Amino acid sequence: MSYILHIETSTKVCSVALSKGEELVALKEVKEVGYSHSENLTVFIQDVLEEGNVLLEDLSAISVSEGPGSYTGLRIGVSTAKGLCFSLNIPLIAIPALQVLANTHSDEVEGKVIPMMDARRNEVFSAVYSEDMNCIKETEAKEVDDTFYSEFKDQTILLVGDGASKALPLGNNSWVIKSDSDISAKGMVQLALEKFINQDFADTAYFEPFYLKDFVAGKPKKWF
Repeated sequence: MSYILHIETSTKVCSVALSKGEELVALKEVKEVGYSHSENLTVFIQDVLEEGNVLLEDLSAISVSEGPGSYTGLRIGVSTAKGLCFSLNIPLIAIPALQVLANTHSDEVEGKVIPMMDARRNEVFSAVYSEDMNCIKETEAKEVDDTFYSEFKDQTILLVGDGASKALPLGNNSWVIKSDSDISAKGMVQLALEKFINQDFADTAYFEPFYLKDFVAGKPKKWF
């Protein structure tokens, strides 16, 4: 059975998982305000491999969250995944971050899932997934107002992610809003296995994260 390493760094959560087929073998993750992915990621990879008694050379593939999300977090996760794939000569599997978020919590409510990542101001990165993780509405940067997925307003839908709290003022009693729900690499296991079986691999050399929005650097400080 194939071992797959899963890397998720699209938000403040740094999460790494190891799976064997459909089985989650090991998981290591932390959520820190300061985005400590550069310090934690390689350590977490080593930790899950040691817990699973697996060597890097035993891996059959590496899956990585492709975004959208944190510019810096995605760069760190993708560059690490690509480096390992090149050195081990194994395939890279790319999974949409919002699908990972939806799949992490899909068993909490029967029906559709709307994963929501905070995109600042009153916007979120969002999409709509069916119960079996088929994409119904593609990923977009969407303003949370009275028209926010109004076509689903009378349906029981689970809203998850750090942007879900922005939907609370809408007062939709049909929606189950879990604003304290985080993304996790454990949500990548099933999705990555399906892509591995179908040989749906990313081009390791040319793959880049899906940022959705352009990176905007902060204003430089004035020293005079």
